Amino acid sequence: MDPVPPAHPLRRTPIQQRSADRLARILDACAELLDETGYENLSTRAVALRAGVPIGSVYRFFGNKRAMSIALAHRNLDRYSDAIAERLDALPAGDWRSVVDAVLDEYLVMKRTVPGFAFVDFGVPAPPAEGPAADPNGLVAVRLTELLAAHLGLTPDPALERAVLVAVEATDALTKLAFRADPEGDPAIVAEIRAMMHAYLARVLD
Repeated sequence: MDPVPPAHPLRRTPIQQRSADRLARILDACAELLDETGYENLSTRAVALRAGVPIGSVYRFFGNKRAMSIALAHRNLDRYSDAIAERLDALPAGDWRSVVDAVLDEYLVMKRTVPGFAFVDFGVPAPPAEGPAADPNGLVAVRLTELLAAHLGLTPDPALERAVLVAVEATDALTKLAFRADPEGDPAIVAEIRAMMHAYLARVLD
């Protein structure tokens, strides 16, 4: 599996800290409004008002709400990767089941606590048919393969990359099921997801 190139939704990359802080406020406002209005009713003007910035500041970074949401999705993925990396530092090398548990647990934490995550997790609703934004699970799988391989001292090969991608796709679908059944994630379904991940990944990690 070839690495999925990152999307570049920003019109301009912030250089100064003040500009970076403004971008963070815009993305925070975007996330809050997603929970309040959903993706279809999200607007750049409403985001600017919530963030307390001129509308021109939003357009300085983003051409439209889709680009803004893609940037939010990539921030979510960066924070997810960082949280997993921090947890892996505390885990013994070689214990891949604990790594898989950390991957699932951090995802569940984000589902429960991160503003806007129900609408924009690591990708946007109705992504384009082509390009990096069309394959958010591919982006997640690449990050997880790198983290998993580094912690376990493995060299990524096609079998590992394929297995992680399949596990990500299956976990994404089943987690949606768990949160449809229970706003906090049905515990019984979550337990099944964990068992499925352990059993499936044992094929390449045991």
